[in-house]
Amino acid sequence: MEVEGLDTAINITVKFSGRSIPISVSLDSKIKDLKSLLQPLTNVLPRGQKLIFKGKLLVDSMTLRESEVTNGAKVMLMASQGLHQGDGPILKDAKTRPISRANTSINKTVNEKIEVLIDKNRVERWKVTGVIGLADSNLKAIPEEVWACGPSTRALDISNNFILDVPAQIGCLSSMQKCLLNGNGMLDDCINWKGLTSLKHLKVLSVSHNNLSTLPSELGALCSLRQLHVSNNKLSSLPVEIGLLTQLEVLKVNNNRISNIPMCIGNCISLAEVDLSSNLLTELPVTFGDLLNLKALHLSNNGLKSLPSTLFKMCLQLSTLDLHNTEITMDVLRQLEGWQDFDDRRRSKHQKQLDFRVVGSAEFDEGADKL
Repeated sequence: MEVEGLDTAINITVKFSGRSIPISVSLDSKIKDLKSLLQPLTNVLPRGQKLIFKGKLLVDSMTLRESEVTNGAKVMLMASQGLHQGDGPILKDAKTRPISRANTSINKTVNEKIEVLIDKNRVERWKVTGVIGLADSNLKAIPEEVWACGPSTRALDISNNFILDVPAQIGCLSSMQKCLLNGNGMLDDCINWKGLTSLKHLKVLSVSHNNLSTLPSELGALCSLRQLHVSNNKLSSLPVEIGLLTQLEVLKVNNNRISNIPMCIGNCISLAEVDLSSNLLTELPVTFGDLLNLKALHLSNNGLKSLPSTLFKMCLQLSTLDLHNTEITMDVLRQLEGWQDFDDRRRSKHQKQLDFRVVGSAEFDEGADKL
């Protein structure tokens, strides 16, 4: 990674968890600036980084020149446990953790999984109840019998299987209100989004614990959606079409790799709960102040240093704010208009004293910044 700089730029190598990270940086940069550069490369928050050079701990306020770090130097990075974001530290040769299954040998392949037999009586029950429950069934594909249920289907749960194809036929379940596709290891091309987004009555969509890296623009067609769960994937952004989901009440995108939120999030005027924890966010759009129905906002394990200036002033129903493991300090919060009213609401809801246990005059104590 290179930093635009002066003639004093040097090249150093940072050693971290078996990786060698090359960085070009100015000799006059401070150690804290180097830590900020390392954050997106390692997923470790600056205050969770310890940089060691020639057996000595480098001090944030000193420059590389003052620390006698020279061209070609090798610096060791150690990460404090818990002070990371996204999916955790980016480690060498990281693998996706397999989903464990009861009574299944760890050495068995997906092709050895036993197919679930779908009898006629079961299909009839699906049609009568409107609920198709196939979670944890060792399935490699959605059974053809599912499509026979058609408009009678209200809910489909195929979570925790090995299904890598959600075909366009899903559109025939035209009355479906709840669709759970969690924990199948799905990639972006595994879901036929055109078929899925044709479900105009869909209120709950959950695709958490998969391997999705993007959400398509077609998502904006789900005009009746109330809840969207996409946590524990590999998303780096949200589509701007999310602003079309004006009836959305719950948005959970925690444990991804999202570095920015589109301004149009402010159009989701029904949002009451938003979970953005464990991502790569450094700021939130000012349009968060337009979410007048917002009650709970989870932002832990991000690189945030401030909040939108109108958040407390405009979001008068907000009573839960999780800032655990962020760079936001008590001093920053007190400067925001409406802070005192928010604090009163929070105290009223939780009925307990707020103890920030401020470190020095600025930083939160570990674990004390969950409001």
